[in-house]
Amino acid sequence: MNSATAATGRVRVDERGAALLRGGITSPRATFLELFFDLAFVFALTRVSQRMIDNVSVRREDVLRDSAETAVLFLALWMVWSLTAWVTSRYEPERTAIQVVVAASMFASMVMAVAMPRAFAERAVAFAAGYVAVQVGRPLFLTLALRGHPRRSVTVRVLIWSAIGAVPWLLGALVPAAQRVLWVIALAWDYAGLALGWPLPGRGSARAAGWAVTGEHLAERYQQFFLIALGETILVIGVTFSGGPFSSDQALAFTVSFIITALLWRIYFHRAGHVLAEAIRAARSPGVLGESASWTHLAIVAGVLLTGVGYQLVIAHPYGQSPLGWMVFVMGGPAVFLAARARFEYEIFGRVSRSRLAGVALLLASAPVAMLLPPVGGLTLSGLVLAGIAVGDAARARGRPLEQPASPL
Repeated sequence: MNSATAATGRVRVDERGAALLRGGITSPRATFLELFFDLAFVFALTRVSQRMIDNVSVRREDVLRDSAETAVLFLALWMVWSLTAWVTSRYEPERTAIQVVVAASMFASMVMAVAMPRAFAERAVAFAAGYVAVQVGRPLFLTLALRGHPRRSVTVRVLIWSAIGAVPWLLGALVPAAQRVLWVIALAWDYAGLALGWPLPGRGSARAAGWAVTGEHLAERYQQFFLIALGETILVIGVTFSGGPFSSDQALAFTVSFIITALLWRIYFHRAGHVLAEAIRAARSPGVLGESASWTHLAIVAGVLLTGVGYQLVIAHPYGQSPLGWMVFVMGGPAVFLAARARFEYEIFGRVSRSRLAGVALLLASAPVAMLLPPVGGLTLSGLVLAGIAVGDAARARGRPLEQPASPL
């Protein structure tokens, strides 16, 4: 009788844990809660861009160091966003417990964002506390909420890795002399855990590639973050132009910047971007493609943000002396985007995008020429390369039906 009662209790516990998982009835579309969560990252990405702009235009003597610091902060934000996207793709976002997780992650992200401008100074504790709170608190909450469900083993291993990683994050915030080294170590630890599946001795790993996910939902979340990044560049264009002299020079740089943003949108969504959801849904192992697409979108978003910094620098100084390193953003940002977009093409169709790789080569090869031009000339040259790719895409697609995904992953 006691054993039967215990078995019944275990079944009820499992059922309560299973109720948190996404079911077949749930819509695969992103929920309003997730879109609300993304609002924090609209603000966060503006802080990333502004920090990079300040690195180049204000603190010229330590550009490389400051840029590396900004990269660390951006990667920490991406870790928070991407793991939250995986959580809402695996678990039922309409459940109160998951809504608590998302809302708490949003608040922690806002704390990180407001601390970002001085995260390597007096706001280090705030940034580290926000990051650690969400990275440790999320798996802890899910572990307790899942109770005896088998999927609890994944949240436990994530919790252990996050707790270990929290030590150098907090120590770095408290010991300024060792902050940079400790935070790089902490970030490397967190990304290693994600890439390797948070392995534990005697228990192996649980890579995200093996998870059961909702393909359409995960694809939509990546695309939404890409659009957030594009929106951030639109904000940079508008704020910079409206806050400066309303001259024809600035108007030209403003127009070219907007056209480039539209071209980035077009190049991303052409063919592969349209069928990402179908590709993940049809894949033999959706988690494999989903994990790969996560790394690809990290690079795509980074390229867009770098390009946005270039907009600000050129609109502010279209024909004048632009800050040192402006070419890295004007040519390098689109080059990073195209390289990642070429990988995206392979993930979806299993082919090498020669036009995008040629675009990367052209951007890098034309950088010395662009240095001889005024900043707006370099920006226009970058736009011509992207326009050539977009026109080539349209010409090849004319009269042809939308391709079906054939992912080698």
